[in-house]
Amino acid sequence: MKNPKLLLLAAAAGLIPSLGFASCGAAFCTVNSNWTSESAMVESGSSFDLRYEFIKQDQPRTGTDNIAVGQIPHHHDEVSTYNRNLVATYSRSFASGWGVSVIAPVVDRDHTHIHNHQGEKVLEQWNFTELGDMRVIGRYQLPLLGDPVNAASAGFTFGLKLPTGRTNLANADGDVAERSLQPGSGTTDLIAGAFYHQKLARRGSAWFVQAQYQHALNEHDGFKPGAQFGADIGYRHGIGDSVGALVQLNAVVKQRDNGTEAEPADSGSRSVFLSPGLSYAVASNLQVYGFYQHPLYQDVNGVQLTAKRAFVLGLSGRF
Repeated sequence: MKNPKLLLLAAAAGLIPSLGFASCGAAFCTVNSNWTSESAMVESGSSFDLRYEFIKQDQPRTGTDNIAVGQIPHHHDEVSTYNRNLVATYSRSFASGWGVSVIAPVVDRDHTHIHNHQGEKVLEQWNFTELGDMRVIGRYQLPLLGDPVNAASAGFTFGLKLPTGRTNLANADGDVAERSLQPGSGTTDLIAGAFYHQKLARRGSAWFVQAQYQHALNEHDGFKPGAQFGADIGYRHGIGDSVGALVQLNAVVKQRDNGTEAEPADSGSRSVFLSPGLSYAVASNLQVYGFYQHPLYQDVNGVQLTAKRAFVLGLSGRF
């Protein structure tokens, strides 16, 4: 994809944080969809990205081992969580190298667990579609570095996750969902990161690396999510003028949640994912992309739900 109208898509680096997993199975996919174009250049203008994620978490896990539902007795035996997320991003870049993005997720979540109550096993379920926690991310990208033919760029990101998602959703029986299942955490989180991207023109390829840290600045109603660090490295190879072959490694380390409404023993994890994908230029300023994400390594504290795979489909463009 050689058209300069898509250069801005790569310039909008680091706008969608890599998001991980919670103990009851609430999840966002960790694929980084900012690097589906092959170039990196500072150019003023606006861009958008709309992605759909599907993550089916139905495998209970302790440490690095898969277990059966209820194999390790808990007050709640987690069964499954279906996560269908729609994440919309608007980005504005300026010729000075500065830029800003607003990310808004809509969460469609179905969760089932078994409540062990006085010797009885009670099936409890939640189903909701809600706005999640929005993010406002600023960035600064340095001018192009090194050889103009194999142009490289670097920069940093900074911003906040805002408490826009609800934290008190209940099911039809009036039971309030676990805090890690809710569409919002109720906290304001600091987000900071850095990135490097290089175009390899002679090979028709490009590669990137990005790291990001997220830390809650406050507690809300007895809950503070654990800090999270994510790192991504990816490669894109052009196949003709319209198709790009994509592959990423995505690593996430999440610390334990804290507070009286948290579940420290069953939160926190360390994960590595392999994410191959494809992108296709529908027009000079519009592309579609897709990723399949497969876990290579998952180590969780306590008992948590994990996914065997995840899928991402997206549409991005400039206007």
